[in-house]
Amino acid sequence: MIADNPKESTARLFVHATIITVNKEREVILDGALLIKCGRIAAIGKTKDILAEVETEGEKLDIVDCTDKIIIPGLVNTHAHLAQSLLRGLAEDLPLHNWLCDAIWPLEANYAEEDGYVASMLTIAEMLKTGTTCFLEAMLTHRSGLENVVRAVEETGIRACLGKLIKAAETNPDLNLKDARDRDVESMSLVSAIQAHEKHHGSLDDRLHIWFAAGTPRGSPLSAHSNIGEVAQDREIGLTMHCAEAPKDRSIYRQYYDCSPLQFCEKTKLTGRKSVFAHVVHPDPEAGDFDILRGSGSTVSHNPTSNLKLGSGVCPVPDMVTAGVNVALGTDGAPCNNTYDMFREMHLASILHGGVREKAGVLNAYQILEFATINGARALGLEDQIGSLEVGKKADVVVVAPQGVNSAPWDASQITAGGIDPVTVVIHGSGIDVDTVLVDGDILVENGKLIHVDEKGIIEKAKVSVAGIRSRSNVGARNNMALRYV
Repeated sequence: MIADNPKESTARLFVHATIITVNKEREVILDGALLIKCGRIAAIGKTKDILAEVETEGEKLDIVDCTDKIIIPGLVNTHAHLAQSLLRGLAEDLPLHNWLCDAIWPLEANYAEEDGYVASMLTIAEMLKTGTTCFLEAMLTHRSGLENVVRAVEETGIRACLGKLIKAAETNPDLNLKDARDRDVESMSLVSAIQAHEKHHGSLDDRLHIWFAAGTPRGSPLSAHSNIGEVAQDREIGLTMHCAEAPKDRSIYRQYYDCSPLQFCEKTKLTGRKSVFAHVVHPDPEAGDFDILRGSGSTVSHNPTSNLKLGSGVCPVPDMVTAGVNVALGTDGAPCNNTYDMFREMHLASILHGGVREKAGVLNAYQILEFATINGARALGLEDQIGSLEVGKKADVVVVAPQGVNSAPWDASQITAGGIDPVTVVIHGSGIDVDTVLVDGDILVENGKLIHVDEKGIIEKAKVSVAGIRSRSNVGARNNMALRYV
């Protein structure tokens, strides 16, 4: 049956597609159709059945032929730094703490005027073009400008959860981790985060949510972190935090708090069903960290590219999955990944752990697709709205067109005759193959091109912005390559 909706809007019917629903039954519909009305999925099934139903009801539609194309739920990036797209390529070949102290933090501390808007537009443009329809901003810093980022979300049409950075206190000086952003520490308070939540949460037709982004505990008082956790729980505000990312981090928890990383999070009330802990490369399973994650309903955002590039290690995702932990995916920022392409992240996540464990298929392709869709939606408290293609859910939809040599000999008509599995085509594909992207039923990308964003204009503005940031910070590109430019 077609779901009733009294609102008036353009109805679109995508036909003859391979539809990977990511529903609880893990259904893949061959020669499928997807009907979108009033921003939601109104019907889904076989093309012949949906067409017959629509004709019976006399529906006038914009019909889109998706022969040999694959339709998937919009991808959910649970750990992205919007401001950092301007810093792409400026902090190469550095371990995490040097990367932060010597490059990223000094650069971020010198954003000015509309730099945060330009960076956000650039990042969102890349995410939309590569199939991300919803993201969690991992640490919205003061100099980026909250209003800059909100404006970018409004103009682009993407769905967003913005984690406003709360610095509990300055880092313990014994750790020698100087943060240039501390000059704005008063603007990164719990009070300012609450004010941001009260002003913007649920705005833009509920596309925009405001979260807390708790600063990473590095010797600051336990009570300061508890204050964040208590307010988040009392007000039911989502919370995210970088956790146990670098090898040194686990020893910091022991030295300053006498506990494991997740024991710390539990003590400070940071855990919960809308808590997303990024990286978690160095948890302590023997101390019960996996049990804490599972029992609290917290999510781990797996960022394999970032963790490898910064030399942080490999998150024990297979063990987390076995333990019943909700695992999602994130790209992190451009300086530690170089892209915001979730297809690249899915590909790496699907092969990395087989190599580390010396066991092919330790995580299968469908599990990885779930990480990037329904698990991400669950992490953000949006599982009943997005993350799978089901009647009644919001129409956050991606159409993939695997038609190039990189995906040949993909042929949808040969799936049941031993042809290529469509999930594999998606997971090991590329964001370049994204054809159409919809959020709330609105087309934001069509034929691979952005509808509401001046892509060339944003790129030119990005060049101007980063030149100013480099000049003000006195930080240039950092890498260990002995290149001679002639």
